Amino acid sequence: MTQAPTRRQWLSQASAAALALAGPSAFAQSASASAWPNKAIKLIVPFNAGGATDISARVIAEKLSTRLGQPVLVDNRGGAAGILGTDAVAKAAPDGYTFVLSLSTSLLINQFLYTKMPYNPQRDLALVSQVADAPTVLVVNANVPVSTGPELMAYISKNKGKLSYGSWGVGSQAHLVGAQISQTLDADMSHVAYKGEAPMLQDLIGGQIQIAIASALGAKPHIDSGKIKALGVTGEQRMTVLPQVPTLPEQGLKDEVFRTTGWVAIAAPAKTPVEVVQRMSAEVRAVCALPEVRERFAAMGFTTVGSTPEQFAAFYKREYPVWERLVKASGAQLD
Repeated sequence: MTQAPTRRQWLSQASAAALALAGPSAFAQSASASAWPNKAIKLIVPFNAGGATDISARVIAEKLSTRLGQPVLVDNRGGAAGILGTDAVAKAAPDGYTFVLSLSTSLLINQFLYTKMPYNPQRDLALVSQVADAPTVLVVNANVPVSTGPELMAYISKNKGKLSYGSWGVGSQAHLVGAQISQTLDADMSHVAYKGEAPMLQDLIGGQIQIAIASALGAKPHIDSGKIKALGVTGEQRMTVLPQVPTLPEQGLKDEVFRTTGWVAIAAPAKTPVEVVQRMSAEVRAVCALPEVRERFAAMGFTTVGSTPEQFAAFYKREYPVWERLVKASGAQLD
C-alpha cells in the first residue's frame, strides 16, 4: 500500500514543480541564493580611499566577512561624484557578489543634478540597507563675528554680496545648503567648489572663504584647535563627537535644508535575488548594532541605522522630493 506523502514532502514537491514551471533560470537563482555566499563579495566604494565613506565601508566589510564566512573586499572606484563606481554596480551581474556602499549623492541626489546619468537608481539598483545617518557641521572662519546659526543668518543678511561659502563639489550637500541659505536671504553669496573637503577647510582657515558645511571627521581637529568655529549641525540630533554643538533646528532654523542630512547606504544591482538582498540586509543590521561599530561611526559624526530593504525604500521615497526641490532651487546642473 502506497503511503501518503507527509506535509513536508508535499511542500517540497510543490516547490520543485513550481520551479520547473518557471524554467531553468529560476532553478539557478534558487540554488545560488541558498548557497550564497560561496566566494568573495565585492563592496564597491565610488569614492577615493581615506574618506569617511571609505572608512565606513572597511568597518562594515570587516564585520561582514566574519559573519558571512567569505571575504568582503572593498574596491575604491572614485570619480564623477560617485557616478563611476555606482554605475559599475548598476551594470554588474545580479548574482549577489557585487554591492555598492555609497552616499546619498550617488544613490539619490545626482539624478536631479546631472542631465545625463548612465544609470537610474530606481530602475538599476536594489536598495539593501541604510547604514548610517551622516549629519554635517556648519562652520565659519574664526574671525567671523558670530557664534550661532541665527547670528550667522543675520551677519549674512548685513553683508550681501560680500561673502563666500565652500563645498566639496557642485551638487554636494554642502553646496545645496549654502545655495539655499543664499537664496532664502537674497544674499548673493559666492559658491567656491573644491575637489574634496580638505582643500575647502584649508581655505576656510585661511579666510579665502568665510562659511562651509563640513563633515565632523574633517572639521573636528580644526574646531578643537580654534582655527574654525562650529555653529550648528544639520539634522535632528546632536553629534556624539560634538555634543556641545546644538542642531540648527534646535536653534530655531526651521528650513528643511537644516533638517536634512547625508546618509550612507548599501545597494545591489537590480534583479539580485530577493533572498540574497534580505540576507545581506539582515547581516548589515546585525553589524550596525555592534557597540564597536556604533562607536566607530559616532567618532566620524555618524549615527548607525541598519534598516530593512522595505524601511530603506520608504525612507528613500520621503527623501526624493526634498532633494529634488533643493537641487532645482540651487540652479545647479551638470552634464
